[in-house]
Amino acid sequence: MSSKESILAAIKGLKLEEKPLPDIPDFEIASDLVDSFSLSLKANKGTVASKEEIEKLISETEFLKIYSASPVFEQYSNCQVPEHPADFADLDLAIIEGQSASAENAAIWLDESNLALRALPFIAAHLVIVIRKENILGNMHQAYDRIGLAKSGFGIFIAGPSKTADIEQSLVVGAHGAMSLRVVIL
Repeated sequence: MSSKESILAAIKGLKLEEKPLPDIPDFEIASDLVDSFSLSLKANKGTVASKEEIEKLISETEFLKIYSASPVFEQYSNCQVPEHPADFADLDLAIIEGQSASAENAAIWLDESNLALRALPFIAAHLVIVIRKENILGNMHQAYDRIGLAKSGFGIFIAGPSKTADIEQSLVVGAHGAMSLRVVIL
């Protein structure tokens, strides 16, 4: 018997009692979830915008390449999803829909079912996420409960534009992902 096999056999032979998971209390949540979400998003360097503000942004900004996976803004989409993510390297604006969000930290859940391409929220220069008001939850515990055992092969929480800081503590927004995040709450 190899040492690997003997170690695995010893582990399998252990008779450990199952221990229950700790009870997670119901934490106090904000009474106005939209307001709490908006404040959290602002702290994360993101912006809440109306549908009309996004339409104005699109009409006044010279975005050459726009892709919308959201039916709300599909009329602005001027390109198709490429076979390879690198072909979206010059994508100016991506508009997608979030499934749910946490008001406590403005984290928005996206899974593969709403993303035409997994790289979409990261490869676009600017990102717009559409979220329904009724899908804004109080905290991450509720958000994870909503996700449950997702059937999707990919999912991610996004809570603002890309950010990084160097050793000198200089915050850089958009260093390795979207330079801006606007959220439309319907």
